[in-house]
Amino acid sequence: MKYIEKIKNDLAQYIDQEKAEFFPKFFNAFPGGYGEGDRFLGVKVPDQRKVAKKYYKDISLDAVEKLLRKPVHEYRLTALLILVNKFEKAKAHEDRKSIVDLYLNNLRYVNNWDLVDSSAYKILGAYLLDKDRSILYRLASSDHLWSQRVAIIATLYFIRKNQFSDTLNIAKILLNHEHDLIHKAVGWMLREVGKRDFQTEFEFLKTHYKQMPRTMLRYAIEKFEPELRQRFLNGLV
Repeated sequence: MKYIEKIKNDLAQYIDQEKAEFFPKFFNAFPGGYGEGDRFLGVKVPDQRKVAKKYYKDISLDAVEKLLRKPVHEYRLTALLILVNKFEKAKAHEDRKSIVDLYLNNLRYVNNWDLVDSSAYKILGAYLLDKDRSILYRLASSDHLWSQRVAIIATLYFIRKNQFSDTLNIAKILLNHEHDLIHKAVGWMLREVGKRDFQTEFEFLKTHYKQMPRTMLRYAIEKFEPELRQRFLNGLV
């Protein structure tokens, strides 16, 4: 517990009152918002990274899990940044597996887009690179918004290794999703595929773009030449 208190005290030194007022609006932490009920200190991410880097070697996984279950957003993000640091430095397979198990067992606390995007590909994606990836399909097919976002964002690690099939398959599962945050995540990952292999993204879009939500399509084609972008937006491809 001593490390949890040290982390809380360190984070308190970085509180920015303007951010404390801004973050609840930015992360939709209002009644009916996707972040409803979340609480914020007002600590910027670079400062959380400093704290995570300071303590990740010494804090136990049990303590990180306790921190991850706290109601304050910055405590949860700092816990995830610690897990990322621990995972990236872990040499033994068992140590990496313990971190991934903790992550998967606590996905209900990875409950905003920044929490997902800071951790999913760096922990789960990295771990699954040479393993069975069926867990991602189970997450994508669940009815839990953040687990679904974890599934698609985790594939960013594969994309960076020029492996695109899981991204495309999970994009198909999420193609008709109702939530804007999934539209943006899928569109972003398709765009990342296109950065490395334009033809693969183009062929996928050509097949599916007419049934895609508009936001998903806009994110996916953001880097296309203006003329081609307009052809997609006007349904002329």
